[in-house]
Amino acid sequence: MENDTVKRSLFLGIALLLIAGSSFAQIKVTNEMIYQKLLEIEKRQIILEQRIDSLEKRFEEFKYYVDKRFEQVDKRFEQVDKRFEELRNDMNKRFEDMNKKFEQLYTFLWIITSIFTAIMVGAFGFAYWDRRTIIRKAKEETLEELQKEHKLKEFYDALKELAKKDPEVKKLLQQFNLL
Repeated sequence: MENDTVKRSLFLGIALLLIAGSSFAQIKVTNEMIYQKLLEIEKRQIILEQRIDSLEKRFEEFKYYVDKRFEQVDKRFEQVDKRFEELRNDMNKRFEDMNKKFEQLYTFLWIITSIFTAIMVGAFGFAYWDRRTIIRKAKEETLEELQKEHKLKEFYDALKELAKKDPEVKKLLQQFNLL
């Protein structure tokens, strides 16, 4: 069985070679055919080169466009950086202004506190002086009253002595609850 398959395969191979050889024999290749094929290949090559040139131009245009866009983006970033710098400077100026206002406010508060302290010291000083003056005057008046009372006591003692001798004086002193 193996021999049969080998024989059949060999026969089939030889038949194919004969058929292929006969078809090659019918095609006759001439110089003119080769020349035409070369011309076609050159035309195709020229078309391919034109397409490559076109693609390179488009790539250059695209590259130019991308470069322009990057330049625009760079300019925009520079503008944003500049704006941030301006904002930072503006904020710093505002903080400095606020610090100055706080310093002025603190100075004003110190002035008001000093004025209030001076007024309070003056008021307490005046009250102390006035109190001393009133107390001194009260002492003087009290001493005068005491001296008058001392004389009144002497006068009262004299009336008591008189009441012992005179019944009318005794009756008068009793009427005023002095005895």
